[in-house]
Amino acid sequence: MDKNQLVEKFKELNLQNQLKLEEIPELDLYMDQVIQLFDSKFNDSKRNEEDKALTKTMVNNYAKGKLLMTIKNKKYSKEHLILMSLIYNLKGGLSIGDIKSSLNKIVETFENGEEYPIRDLYSLYLNQYNEDLNDVEKTIEEKFNNIENIMLNEKNEDDEFQKNFLLLSSFINMSNMYRRMGEKLIDEYFNKL
Repeated sequence: MDKNQLVEKFKELNLQNQLKLEEIPELDLYMDQVIQLFDSKFNDSKRNEEDKALTKTMVNNYAKGKLLMTIKNKKYSKEHLILMSLIYNLKGGLSIGDIKSSLNKIVETFENGEEYPIRDLYSLYLNQYNEDLNDVEKTIEEKFNNIENIMLNEKNEDDEFQKNFLLLSSFINMSNMYRRMGEKLIDEYFNKL
């Protein structure tokens, strides 16, 4: 696999598919409508066909775990859907407890009858997400080049297995390091709010 093929594989993940503010209705939705919205939006970015972006059980667990503000009349507001989208994106790297810690200020503000500017935060989040996508694409190219250079210096340029193993290891190592830094931020900032 060459560098361009690797970048193309990254693009095939369809990670750019995010629930945009304008795609979330202003009307409150029932559970089935919420699940349908998430499935349609994130369908192309699932790893396996049987994976679900969101299920009734997940939503109920988020509500019981106080990751969402109180649900009124079994309907979910735009703010609920924003939180669910954030949870969906964070749960790949964080525990539910850490996600709760990071969203707690938002949920508590709503529970206290106040407004939190969650739509503004989500808009900023989506902008940062797009920046992160661009950064990852650049990093994939850089990692590929670095690993090819290492292998050339070691005279192993033809070993496809070694090259792919080093790429895999590098991606996982970076993921773990970023996750640990996120956990440090949770421990030292969000858990102290």
